[in-house]
Amino acid sequence: MPETVVVDSAGAEMKLYQVKPEGAAKGAVIVIQEAFGITDHIMDICARIAAEGFLAVAPHVFHRSGDPLISYENMKDVMPHIMALNRTDVEADLTACFDYLAGLGFSGRQVGIIGFCMGGTISFFAGAQWELGAAVTYYGGGIVQGRFGLPAMLELAPTLKSPWQGNFGDLDQSIPTPEVEQLREAAAKAGVATEVNRYAEADHGFHCNDRSSYHEASSKEAWPKTVAFLKSHIQAG
Repeated sequence: MPETVVVDSAGAEMKLYQVKPEGAAKGAVIVIQEAFGITDHIMDICARIAAEGFLAVAPHVFHRSGDPLISYENMKDVMPHIMALNRTDVEADLTACFDYLAGLGFSGRQVGIIGFCMGGTISFFAGAQWELGAAVTYYGGGIVQGRFGLPAMLELAPTLKSPWQGNFGDLDQSIPTPEVEQLREAAAKAGVATEVNRYAEADHGFHCNDRSSYHEASSKEAWPKTVAFLKSHIQAG
């Protein structure tokens, strides 16, 4: 059953949406939201991850700016929350998640992270800062020029400490395919397992069935690859 827990993040209260698997969890996965909040899509991702045997937790990333739930068509209201993000707070929130999971017996390679859009950039950042079991990015931007208060992904790529999988749509004008290929090349030098999957008919947000850009075929092709990657690299608890 889904539940909400509250953790401390550098003196601020942060909610985690949590879904437990049936039986003992074989690891834990942090799910980082898009810029629209803990949406039905993010809750569904948590449920799907739990169904694979992992404990899933999704931090409310915008807890310092009102913790909104915003419609996918309303980018105007999203921007102030995105602009309020910074590296210090992101690191604090990730640390709070790791500390919470460590208290449940999951740490290091027993923990994975997956993120979508903004969350995909944050998950990549986490994979470069911590030695995790796996980090997965779905259409995370900021490859050449940093976004969300974080360094450019190209800057971080050679220092990846965690196995990383990237999933991108070729039709995504906000993340040009030449940049994706630059990232593929840079990440391959990191000394950890990396893979980049491109989907020729997919646009930004192709994995979210609540968005107009949802592309069913690409989504159904991508998800099994992600599950396999998580299971291959996250160490059993």
